[in-house]
Amino acid sequence: MDFQIILALMAVAFVAGTIDAMAGGGGLLTIPALLAAGVPPVAALGTNKLQSACGTAGAAWAFWRDGQIDVRRFARPALASFAGAGVGAALVQTIDPSFLAGLLPILLVAMAGYFLFGPRLSDVDTHVRLAPAGLLLAVAGIGLYDGFFGPGTGSFFTLLLVTAAGLGATRAVAHTKLLNLASNLAGLAVLVMGGAVWWGLGLAMAVASVAGGQLGARLAIRWGGRAIRPLLVVLSLALTVKLVADPGNPLRGWIGV
Repeated sequence: MDFQIILALMAVAFVAGTIDAMAGGGGLLTIPALLAAGVPPVAALGTNKLQSACGTAGAAWAFWRDGQIDVRRFARPALASFAGAGVGAALVQTIDPSFLAGLLPILLVAMAGYFLFGPRLSDVDTHVRLAPAGLLLAVAGIGLYDGFFGPGTGSFFTLLLVTAAGLGATRAVAHTKLLNLASNLAGLAVLVMGGAVWWGLGLAMAVASVAGGQLGARLAIRWGGRAIRPLLVVLSLALTVKLVADPGNPLRGWIGV
C-alpha cells in the first residue's frame, strides 16, 4: 500500500481514537476509510479490530491511571463482555445478521432521544438500579452483539452503565473502555484465527489510535458530561444515517423506502 495512504489512514485512526475515547463510534470513520483505501471488507473488519483494540486499551489505561476505573468491581462484567463477544463472533459465521442491521437504527434513535431529552448527565454516581447478575447478563448481551455485529457497542455500554449501574458520565465512559476492550479482544482473536488482519497497516493505525485515545480520555476527564452527552447524540444519529443509507439495510424495505 502507498505510504501516503497509510499516513492518511493513520490520521483517520487518530481522530477516530480521540472520538472513541470520549463517546465511542470511532469505527464510523475507520471502517469506511479502510474500504475506500481498497482493503477487502473482511480484512477491513479485522484490521480495524486490531487498531481499535489498541486504541481502546490506551484509553482504558489513561482512565485507570486517573482513578476513573474500578477494576475489581468490573472484572466480572469485563469477563462477561469477553465471553459474549466470543459467542457472537462464532454465531455471525452461521446466522444472517441482517435483522440486526434493520433493528439497530431504531435502537440508536431511541438511545439518542434518551441522551437528548432524558436526565442531564453528570459526573456524580447515583444508586445502582440493576442487580449484579442482571448487569452481567446485560453486559454479556452487549458483548455478544459486538462480536456478532458491532456498530454502536460503546454507546450501548455507556447507556447501560449510566442508567443501570448508576455511574456518572465520565466514569461510565471510562468503564465502557474496559468492557469494550474485552469484547474487542475476543473479536480480534476470532478474526486473527481466520487470517483477516493486515498486521502492518493495523499496527501503524494502532499507534495513531493509541495517541488519539490518550487525547480523548484527557478531554473526557476534563470536560465530563458537558462534552460526552452531545457526542453520544451526534454519533448515535450519524451511525443511524449511515446504516439507513445502505441500500441493503432491511429497514428500508420495512418502511417502504
